[in-house]
Amino acid sequence: MESRIVTRQGDGSAVSLTRSELRSELEEGTRAAAARARAPELLADELDHLLDIFASRARFSAVDIGDEVVLSFDGSGTPQQGSRVDALVQYEQCLGADTCELFHIDYSFKAVKTIVGSEQQAMKEAQERVTIPVHYGAQPDLGRYSHPDGPCGNWSELLPAMRIDEARAAQEQAIELAVKDMVHVAAEMYEAGADGINFDTAGAAGDADFLAALLAVERLRAKYPAMGIMVGMASEVVLGTHGQLEYCGTRLAGLKPEGQCCVVQDAGATIYGPAITVNTSRTVAWNVARALTFMKPCMDVARIPVHANVGMGVGGVPMNAFSPVDAVSRCSRACVDVLKVDGL
Repeated sequence: MESRIVTRQGDGSAVSLTRSELRSELEEGTRAAAARARAPELLADELDHLLDIFASRARFSAVDIGDEVVLSFDGSGTPQQGSRVDALVQYEQCLGADTCELFHIDYSFKAVKTIVGSEQQAMKEAQERVTIPVHYGAQPDLGRYSHPDGPCGNWSELLPAMRIDEARAAQEQAIELAVKDMVHVAAEMYEAGADGINFDTAGAAGDADFLAALLAVERLRAKYPAMGIMVGMASEVVLGTHGQLEYCGTRLAGLKPEGQCCVVQDAGATIYGPAITVNTSRTVAWNVARALTFMKPCMDVARIPVHANVGMGVGGVPMNAFSPVDAVSRCSRACVDVLKVDGL
């Protein structure tokens, strides 16, 4: 009789499976992603390696010495003790982070625009105290430009009412406003000393949201040739809330990691971060196999570093406020060992 191995569900709860059951979870995960992404399933030797990772009884799993990758962070300035800048120092000196990110609690370029002067002062202090690269991050957050918070029509209300043309016009208007705000804030923070800018959760409001981020990246690259720009995605598929938007001839609606990576690097970004959402009702093994299958094709087209998102609820990591280290370490190692990602 096969012994049982403790593993995790997508919500972080513990569950015990046999080695055969783990193999089945991995095979089902890659099969589900391949059908959804229209991508090849993981190879047999890749599944074998994943099985070894998840069947291990070790509390923590890690890559081999020499295979370590760079860790980039979003939202690493959350203060537990002291100020936001104190938190960045803790990430560097206590947690050994490779990079860190200063951010405002609203985490929206539109919100930061009104207080950019004080954010510049915080960045100046961070640069004086922290040795590792300090990025500044926020979301494009296109929804903030719609009613009742913004001047544009609310496409979430217009679309169900079948007012398609009005919904598209509202999104196009919002794009112009968002790009202006993102370029302004990013430029001001870069001038204040930021080592790079992070456009986080791009595409959260659909293809218009993603286009706004791409256009902002394009304009910043033209203005600041040496600027580091990271674009982290919201999910594995760009939602077509507009449906007709294109970037350099590529339709954005429906883009999966391979296509996302192509347009992100064409816009001028220096790091691309794919994000594959987690199904909390399935195991971490299933979710990791699914995530790797979605991300693998983008590694063949990437000309810039790929930092896979392996945080709460993405990349196989459980949707849990305190993600268990056994799950996080296995997700991270799988991305490095199988995909050969440049960072996490």
